[in-house]
Amino acid sequence: MATVDSRLYGSPLSAPEKWLWCMFPLCGLAVVLWLWSGYESAYTLSYSWFTAIDLPLVLRVDGLALLMLSLIYGVGLAVFVYAGAYLDGHPQLRRLYVLLTAFALAMTGCVLADHLLLLFVFWELTSVLSFLLVSFDGFNKQARQSARQAMLVTGAGGLCLLGGGLWLWQLAGTARLSELAEVLPTMLDMPLLKWAVLLVMLGAFTKSAQFPFQFWLPNAMSAPTPVSAYLHSATMVKLGVYLLARFDAGLDSWTFWQFSLEAIGSLTAGWGMMLALRERDLKRILAWSTVATLGTMVVMIGLPGTYAALGVVTLLVAHALYKAPLFFVAGNVDHGSGTRVIDRLGKLQRKMPWTALVAMLAGLSMAGVPLSLGFVAKDVLGTAKAVQDTLFLTVAANTVFSAIAVAVAGVAAVRIFWQHPGENVTPATAHEVAWPMRIAPLVIALLGLLLGMFPQWITSHLQAAAQAIQPLDTVFASVRFDAEVLRSAAGTVVMTLLLGAAVFYGWDRLHNGFERVLHWLPNWGGAAVYQRIVVRIPRWSAAVTRRLQHGALSDYTLWLVGFTTLALGTALLWTAWYGRGLVLPSWSSLLVQPDAGVAAAVALLTCGAVLTMVASRPVLLLLASGLVGYGSALLFLFLGAPDVALTQFVVETILVIVMVSILMLLQRSGVDYYHERRRAEKRPLTLLLALCFASVMTLALLLMLALPFDTQLSDFFAEQSYTAAHGLNVVNVILVDFRAMDTFGEVSVLLLSLLAAWPLLAGLRARVQARQEAN
Repeated sequence: MATVDSRLYGSPLSAPEKWLWCMFPLCGLAVVLWLWSGYESAYTLSYSWFTAIDLPLVLRVDGLALLMLSLIYGVGLAVFVYAGAYLDGHPQLRRLYVLLTAFALAMTGCVLADHLLLLFVFWELTSVLSFLLVSFDGFNKQARQSARQAMLVTGAGGLCLLGGGLWLWQLAGTARLSELAEVLPTMLDMPLLKWAVLLVMLGAFTKSAQFPFQFWLPNAMSAPTPVSAYLHSATMVKLGVYLLARFDAGLDSWTFWQFSLEAIGSLTAGWGMMLALRERDLKRILAWSTVATLGTMVVMIGLPGTYAALGVVTLLVAHALYKAPLFFVAGNVDHGSGTRVIDRLGKLQRKMPWTALVAMLAGLSMAGVPLSLGFVAKDVLGTAKAVQDTLFLTVAANTVFSAIAVAVAGVAAVRIFWQHPGENVTPATAHEVAWPMRIAPLVIALLGLLLGMFPQWITSHLQAAAQAIQPLDTVFASVRFDAEVLRSAAGTVVMTLLLGAAVFYGWDRLHNGFERVLHWLPNWGGAAVYQRIVVRIPRWSAAVTRRLQHGALSDYTLWLVGFTTLALGTALLWTAWYGRGLVLPSWSSLLVQPDAGVAAAVALLTCGAVLTMVASRPVLLLLASGLVGYGSALLFLFLGAPDVALTQFVVETILVIVMVSILMLLQRSGVDYYHERRRAEKRPLTLLLALCFASVMTLALLLMLALPFDTQLSDFFAEQSYTAAHGLNVVNVILVDFRAMDTFGEVSVLLLSLLAAWPLLAGLRARVQARQEAN
């Protein structure tokens, strides 16, 4: 455990309170096992939620969801027990338990949600909570930067997922995952489907650290070890794989889907394992191997067929059962010796025998040695690849992944515990850790070994999960371990172990050589691009702020009017260009003789607008704009809206009086309040923009006048104003009752603006007084 910062506050937890916190994952695991015991087919729980946007609260429990819940609460129980000992006496342990509990609930929502929007809500919750977990030590700069990086990458991916989900909803007519699996096969010829699915894939790739977004996951190792074990072995990073598996049911036969997942997954698997060679920190080595495993799972999803689905879920379980103990081993080594750098560790089995035993058991499964669940998973993966045509890139990446996985397992289980590093600088005070930190990983590692010897214990569960990915009537594929499997896989296993042993013994030479190669290559990886963007964001923000927020209100108005003209004009041109018809009203309907009041209002509006253009002094400008307001009020009055006209008269009068008073006070106080005089060179541009704006608005109004008047809303308010709101004035009822929340929000904004301006005005008065006293 890292040294506790003295600035942290809080009280350490007692042993009973720690066990109470552990009751949460224990109860969750009991519920999941109970659901497994009676599981026969998927069932759905639905509750009418936000009906206006067709967002029901739909939870679906099937085999894949139950498998994920087993990992969330099974590994979660070990994490809770381990964390109590790892952070024993830490003043913020209670906060960690709260965050872990909230994270487990968010993960539960993700795997049970059967609606894309509901899934997105829980998806983003996991991103926010992982940010808080990774930055648990908030005084550590590296932890803060890593948490921000993870948040930015996965958050950007979440926005892509939201866009893709909404697009798919529009194209398919449903956002239910279970219904999309049936609808998507009929939509494969739609040109737009590819872009919508690509956005969903981007969301999944960022979450599961696929190429080129893989850089954030090893950096997240700044989190405490229990958090790393939970996030990277059983929960968050597997959400992307889980989402792709959900879509695989409908897109399995699509060439674009298969090629994209195989290519990206292979690049991630191969490159992730190569980057593991760069590291000397044990946790970061394990993190890169996690990246590679996630890439292998994505490749399996891209492969069609039942064996591929079975391979995904088998590797999902096997990886959790060996990677979580290995992360715990890294935490034990750090806790007992004070370092995780493999160059400084050796012969640790003498002082940490139990941790060495856990590392050995988990390492056997990671290396795919027979009698382990890792071996069973690799056998199923090999079968899936043998029955399907795979890319050469996939074969090459799988070879690199398998060999270096054996070497990584050797580093974690053999090198630091059984070998002498030459210059052994292992601290003499290194010691074994507390019993909860030994028992929790030992149980998981033994479970991985037992399930490797007796995979038939979970065959039905894995088949149920595979059927959720490939909903076939019968899943013929099965997982087993017997003499026939051992004979058929003997050659591949021996070759992989030999290659892995060669990499293990040449680890340092490969590390040095790979470092030299990377030194000569251009630094255009995902991490470098991210860093360049993050560094440039403040410069871009400053440049944009200087350009747009320079304090001249007249320029703000120009930008606002210019944008409105451009947006509205472009929309009108777009509509006309594609021949959708711009129907204008007939001239006879426009040539109606206006009455004297309307004519006077129009004349006043015109005079006010012209005077506003030519006025140069602020007070004259304010008075001229007031004429526009009075002209509008007159127009309302003579067109049948006396209430609105009265409101406009009052508001315009008060506004002019208040603004003129402020200007006079500023003038008397001597403040240089009007830096930006109206420049003569801007007047042609202003006049041109005003003409364009007026033309576009006139055209828009003419188009609206040509449309038949829809009385649906006016009829509704006329009928409901008295019966529902007990008001005779429809306008007042709309403002006070039907739009009550809007009106309340507007009043709140005005109040908050006043409160925000109050200290500014006080500061302004203080400056004036100080200047007067100085003079």
